[in-house]
Amino acid sequence: MVAHVDHGKTTLVDRMIYQANLVRQPENLGQLILDNNDLERERGITILAKNVSVIYKGVKINIIDTPGHSDFGGEVERVLNMADGVLLLVDAFEGCMPQTRFVLQKALQMGKKPIVVINKVDKPNCRPDEVQEEVFDLMFNLDATEDQLDFKTIFGSAKQGWMSEDWKKPTDNITPLLDAILSEIPAPAVVEGTPQMLISSLEYSPYVGRIAVGKVTRGSLTSGQSVSLCKRYDEVQKHKIKQLMTFEGLGKTNVDKVECGDICAVVGIEGFEIGDTIADPENPEALPPIAVDEPTMSMLFTINNSPFFGRDGKYVTSRHLKDRLDRELEKNLALRVKPGLSADSFVVYGRGVLHLSVLIETMRREGFELQVGQPKVLDKTINGQRCEPIEDLSIEVPEEFVGAAIEIATRRKGALVRMEPRGDRTLLEFEIPTRGLMGLRSNLLTATQGEAIVAHRYKEYQPYKGEIEHRNNGSLVSLETGEAIAYSMNKLLDRGRFFVEPGEEIYAGQVLGEHTRERDLNINICKTKKLSNVRAAGSDEKIILPPCNQVQP
Repeated sequence: MVAHVDHGKTTLVDRMIYQANLVRQPENLGQLILDNNDLERERGITILAKNVSVIYKGVKINIIDTPGHSDFGGEVERVLNMADGVLLLVDAFEGCMPQTRFVLQKALQMGKKPIVVINKVDKPNCRPDEVQEEVFDLMFNLDATEDQLDFKTIFGSAKQGWMSEDWKKPTDNITPLLDAILSEIPAPAVVEGTPQMLISSLEYSPYVGRIAVGKVTRGSLTSGQSVSLCKRYDEVQKHKIKQLMTFEGLGKTNVDKVECGDICAVVGIEGFEIGDTIADPENPEALPPIAVDEPTMSMLFTINNSPFFGRDGKYVTSRHLKDRLDRELEKNLALRVKPGLSADSFVVYGRGVLHLSVLIETMRREGFELQVGQPKVLDKTINGQRCEPIEDLSIEVPEEFVGAAIEIATRRKGALVRMEPRGDRTLLEFEIPTRGLMGLRSNLLTATQGEAIVAHRYKEYQPYKGEIEHRNNGSLVSLETGEAIAYSMNKLLDRGRFFVEPGEEIYAGQVLGEHTRERDLNINICKTKKLSNVRAAGSDEKIILPPCNQVQP
């Protein structure tokens, strides 16, 4: 399943699971089965690719749900090796968005056969026929083959649980889509010969350790069989398969043998990495490893050395931090880690702000305490010229905010490429440096009263666009260690915006907020009101402070 973020991939997989009666029909269909970690449920996005299977008309269909953000493109590149075809989901109103292009391009380059699903046709003022033309044009621009361009289109609404070949004739189930999968997507090719399996994913069990997941591309594997593990740089290791599992519904089932074309999980292989090949013990032949795009951004991770060290997390040392980052590297293909300037710092390279912020938030919830530096964009020197990553940015806003959106983007070196009216809204497309995207979303939402829909994807490296203006406001810095008092904060409201709430513990030297002027200002918000024995009715005013300005990634 490939699509732009929030076009309904996970909801559609849910519908397939219900159609196959794998789980009881719950009263509340709002809870998605596959979004099974807290971060995915809170953000409403898919972060990790997941495997499930459904049986339809006696045929087993393996489904892989993928993330839509290009920041998690490493997940998509990793699991496309296991698929024989793709379902491209497109929103019937929004049409082809930047990340539709990103994930579709990956699938077409690998020669996968697409089925186009135009989802959300129940939306008011949707335009399914126009969107179908857009998809054809997009595939043509991405150099799709004749066979790929001859795609089948299914219309429907995953939320309402129906699919049809004609969007004007709704049905009451999604069988037209399942029938299209059986007729359009080829069955896995059966290749005779010595076994070959590319490890495309990994899972972890506290009982058996690391489990290799992939598709058998040649021959067959049996439980108890001796195999070779072909690693990078022509290194070959001998191992024995202890257990084989295939994906049945939402779980896994133990089997004695897996045939060519099966997606399976292998227990007993030690020290493998994603991209390694499980092959014949006598004549091992390695498959080409998975190619992943390079990271475009870096951040400094280091231990917390503030005065409040050790209060929030239970893992606080650099050893804990290094072990956790090494574990993440095993399954997060688009991530890179290098040692920093000091022994307790690490430079972490990722695809974008969202990719790194999800890692930081996951680590925080696991009990790690760390400091992170400002995100930095990775420049390259190409033919002696300094180049930086450029992204395609699309902003959809109501007509009255078009001017404000263009002004914000162009101030950050964005170049307007296309402007297109869509009903009462306007779609703006820019080419903008990755540097210009940091903090852009919150500024746009403020300027458009929360109406802007923002999406972006990495395009290419282009010559450096010059300096982008930075904020010229100074900081409000604490003079004392103690507790933030509402009385003092109220008196200093005219000096700037605060990042802390009354009652929070603060330390000397902590940045408490943003100053209204250029220079930094040292303030003391730990002062309480002096108590005297002289009281007049109404002399104590009620203090109402504006909410603190939390910095969001």
